[in-house]
Amino acid sequence: MDHGRVNPTMKLDHQGITGLGAVYYNLLEPDLMQKAIERGEGTMGQGGTLLVTTGKHTGRSPKDKFVVRTPDVVDTIWWDNNPPMEPAAFDQLYADMTAHMKGRDYFVQDLFGGADPAHRLDVRMVTELAWHGLFIRHLLRRPERAELDGFAPDWTIINCPTFKADPARHGCRTETVIALNFARKMILIGGTEYAGENKKSVFTLLNYLLPEKGIMPMHCSANHAPGNPVDTAVFFGLSGTGKTTLSADPTRVLIGDDEHGWSDRGTFNFEGGCYAKTISLSAEAEPEIFATTQKFATVIENMVFDPETKELDFEDSSLTANMRCAYPLDYISNASETALGGHPKNIIMLTCDAYGVLPPIARLTPAQAMYHFLSGYTARVAGTEKGMGKEPQATFSTCFGAPFLPRRPEVYGRMLADLMARHGADCWLVNTGWTGGSYGTGSRMPIRVTRALLRGALDGSLAKVEFVRDPFFGLMVPKALPGVPSEMLNPRETWADKAAYDRTARDLVARFEANFATYADAVGEDVKAAAIRAAA
Repeated sequence: MDHGRVNPTMKLDHQGITGLGAVYYNLLEPDLMQKAIERGEGTMGQGGTLLVTTGKHTGRSPKDKFVVRTPDVVDTIWWDNNPPMEPAAFDQLYADMTAHMKGRDYFVQDLFGGADPAHRLDVRMVTELAWHGLFIRHLLRRPERAELDGFAPDWTIINCPTFKADPARHGCRTETVIALNFARKMILIGGTEYAGENKKSVFTLLNYLLPEKGIMPMHCSANHAPGNPVDTAVFFGLSGTGKTTLSADPTRVLIGDDEHGWSDRGTFNFEGGCYAKTISLSAEAEPEIFATTQKFATVIENMVFDPETKELDFEDSSLTANMRCAYPLDYISNASETALGGHPKNIIMLTCDAYGVLPPIARLTPAQAMYHFLSGYTARVAGTEKGMGKEPQATFSTCFGAPFLPRRPEVYGRMLADLMARHGADCWLVNTGWTGGSYGTGSRMPIRVTRALLRGALDGSLAKVEFVRDPFFGLMVPKALPGVPSEMLNPRETWADKAAYDRTARDLVARFEANFATYADAVGEDVKAAAIRAAA
């Protein structure tokens, strides 16, 4: 039995997916909420939110993500980063998953990936869980109702959490699987309820497809000055580094919080919503994001709440530190209606330095920008990925998004270098991690300090102050900025034990040096000269 609005010539039956129970096409938020609660998938929270948990998977499963080795992609996929699956194994996986689906109810959302109509991807998401349908409806871009009548998907994604893969039968690693088949234009997700796999699958697709059109896909947030989209800033960074928080500055217009493209027309958001981390979220520090946790149909994922009052506990990480909320972009009052911006005037590279030795902000030369983009140093915050411990782990994730890169990093690095050279942009490295010591000794960089430094960078005032060279990392660091304590600008001055700072800084320098050996042969001499290396 079919329900809802759909192109009558493009139902699941027409795609060869038959024998299902009820199929609900393109339900709106109230109906998706009702179905999720009726089916016991979640609990109604304050303000009409939906409270859900995802079981053992509270983060992405990057080691369970595969790309099907087909002739069309065999020479272009970065196989060292994307484990291969044979076409026959995928065909078996598809046959077994669609057999598993028979007789069960499913929810279909027909959506756009990309705010620029010239470059968007038409995506059909087929989900076993109603709340997954609600989640992806928030996170991708929603067609007008009339557009659904002729919607024909470029790609189809099927997500069956109750399906358990068989490694021997399906060529995967565990009972959890995410398999991308570029030849069949299909993604299969099984054995995980974590909703982030849905959006990241679309991001991975765009990361592969857009470079062929000369468009750079970016794991970044973006905003622009009020009334002036030409004054656009992008913020590269992994989860937990501050992309969502810092781009949602109430003094600027939010383009998007996580995934964007940079074309010859400028910047455009891939998404229609935000997927914000909520651990330690407060009304004082982030009022607009906090407010979404009491708005209708916001999906609250893996948060502890009072069973009687439904009050959320923003400090209880017993389920995961990767607790999140998903909401449409227009829940943020300063969000752009078009999700379009100009060519970036400022590029911000966010790092969460768990060692506490990098400065809170540094100005980068073009060569340094390329070096830090390829290095992608940060600390993976606890809980973002399955199997991580309680403490942050220092890591290098090239292009600030290695798990989502189907092509080699040099492809994206060259695109960034070309675009920066063509359009010009100031580039800044910003540390949102620790100061006064490493994790466990120091404290997290105050948001107010980071915001003040960023405002100085974006309004041009920071570029006018005196800079000094950091002796360990070769970074140009401002000596002073009104409103920011001068000792905060030099991380060594925030440490009580200066010798400990020096040891820790030298250790991180060595890590940078060892990591860059991977890319040294693929970059120009200017980038090699900008590399961080130990003193001779």
